[in-house]
Amino acid sequence: MRLKYAFSRPTSSEEERNRLFNEYVKVGYDGLQLKAGQYAPYLDEPELFVEEWGHREGIGAALIAGGNVDEKGISQLRGLFQFGQKIGTERIVFCHGVSRSQTTIEDIRTFAQQLSEIGKEAQQYGLKLSLHHHYDQPVMHREDFDIFFDRVQPGSVGLTIDTAHLVKSGIFDAAELIRTYASVIDNYHMKDFAAGDWQILGRGEIDFGPIFHAILDTGYRGWISADEESGGEIVEGLTECMSFLQQGLQSIK
Repeated sequence: MRLKYAFSRPTSSEEERNRLFNEYVKVGYDGLQLKAGQYAPYLDEPELFVEEWGHREGIGAALIAGGNVDEKGISQLRGLFQFGQKIGTERIVFCHGVSRSQTTIEDIRTFAQQLSEIGKEAQQYGLKLSLHHHYDQPVMHREDFDIFFDRVQPGSVGLTIDTAHLVKSGIFDAAELIRTYASVIDNYHMKDFAAGDWQILGRGEIDFGPIFHAILDTGYRGWISADEESGGEIVEGLTECMSFLQQGLQSIK
């Protein structure tokens, strides 16, 4: 298995979505990690998604979903598993929509057990479940990662590392986290950050050198996605992010 480059960014219209869907391959990406608004119109018609876009390699490599692990949220995830299986998705990237300020340590342990069971269900559909940590979500602080993964059943839930959410959450040694959790990391969202805002890769203040070193030192092989949420133009983001990732990783090899 090799490093594979993906791109992810929100779109505000069908026109923007179609531009993203048509341009990512031209720039050299292996796939897209889709925001909910980009696949939601097709949830009840996966065959239509395949008909319109299935010819594009990696078009739905990952589906990003937010929500809770209550009865409604679990039902929605199960529907997403069925959709993902039909369009060839590899991974569901789950953003846990509960505020960290309302979460106790015991809650984190309970969430780990619940998501372990949901992750095992995802595997029945040929999918993997990956937790995307977030600012102001249950797994936010450095110790939250330890609490959560201490209770996760081995092999049931992966970890999506988001470089900018780490910094916003007060975690500045991303390389340490990467090395500590190399065995469960199955996805990267690479995003820059400065002055409280998301930035196109290379335009912010994050030092990606140690991050690139840690990714390669741990022998990671899998998806690395530019998670472009700066609000910039689509082709500009596609091009700049790909150049930044390739130059940064290849300069270390």
